[in-house]
Amino acid sequence: MEIKTPSISFWKNKKVFVTGHTGFKGSWLCLLLNHLGAEVYGYALDPPTDPSLYKLCEIDKVIHSTIGDIRNLSKLKESIHTSKAEILIHMAAQPLVRYSYQNPVETYEVNVMGTVNVLESVRLETSIKSVVIVTTDKCYENKEWIWGYRENEPMGGYDPYSSSKGCAELVTAAYRNSYFNSKSSNINVASARAGNVIGGGDWALDRLIPDFIRAVKNKEKINIRSPQSIRPWQHVLEPLTGYLVLAQALYFDKKYAEAWNFGPNDEDAKPVEWIVKNLCEKWGNGSTYEIDKNPNVHEATYLKLDCSKAKSYLGWKPRWNLDTTLDSIIEFSKSSENKLNNICLEQIKKYLNKSL
Repeated sequence: MEIKTPSISFWKNKKVFVTGHTGFKGSWLCLLLNHLGAEVYGYALDPPTDPSLYKLCEIDKVIHSTIGDIRNLSKLKESIHTSKAEILIHMAAQPLVRYSYQNPVETYEVNVMGTVNVLESVRLETSIKSVVIVTTDKCYENKEWIWGYRENEPMGGYDPYSSSKGCAELVTAAYRNSYFNSKSSNINVASARAGNVIGGGDWALDRLIPDFIRAVKNKEKINIRSPQSIRPWQHVLEPLTGYLVLAQALYFDKKYAEAWNFGPNDEDAKPVEWIVKNLCEKWGNGSTYEIDKNPNVHEATYLKLDCSKAKSYLGWKPRWNLDTTLDSIIEFSKSSENKLNNICLEQIKKYLNKSL
């Protein structure tokens, strides 16, 4: 089977509405879509971190950006309507587990009602044809299985963040069944669940890779919790290309209006300590780590996605292994700030041109 990547002939001049465009994944998606020739309309709060990839790459100069809260239904509706976008990718979220413990109400408001607001905004739009609602691998009820979760497994979530994403999946399914499944509806809605997304340009607090980069640059030991927890690590471009392949398929056919997993190959589901050890070796300069004896937060021990469905029916497949992904992070993190735009573009080209 031919491995599908986003088609330039399809995306060129397509109007695409992206929520959460100022965040880590959103910034990479804007750069990717701009490279493919799409006209991007973004809706999000100001960049959540300083520094931010969005500002350093001056992404606001190549897209139409609206700064707004996903909880503001009237402003969101107006922005989507004005854009006349044909494709919408919803990524705006409160994405941090530990923050969700401290701010559960905000987490549910943003992740659940934010999703409701997006789907309500597109429900009566005539221009929208394809909608991808992005959630997370943590939306599943975690049973600590050694095999990957499939799209038909039950939703769950131990912590407020994970639970809110499970709720977002249920909201998406309810809207799809209630409003978008009939033949009279021209809007096709799918959800996408990705693994632990990593890459250059993530400066969020309380995430493994950003914490590592901050520590080594300050010549400090990185403190890691749950060293044996296994996660499905993948470069940010992996799920983003999956979302675009899915959106492209949805544009033409309602049969793709379902839930989809986008994760790495099985061999790239690795323990936290394995990631940190390899990053230390690749960074050099005597970088090292220590294990947090009192992490004081619940962590699933084992989490993996079964991506057979996306591979079989969409033709999508991971293109970079974990070693290449870690190399790309080191390259990005050791580059000067005025070269980051070029680094991102080169990594996008290298990723898309990778032969399999």
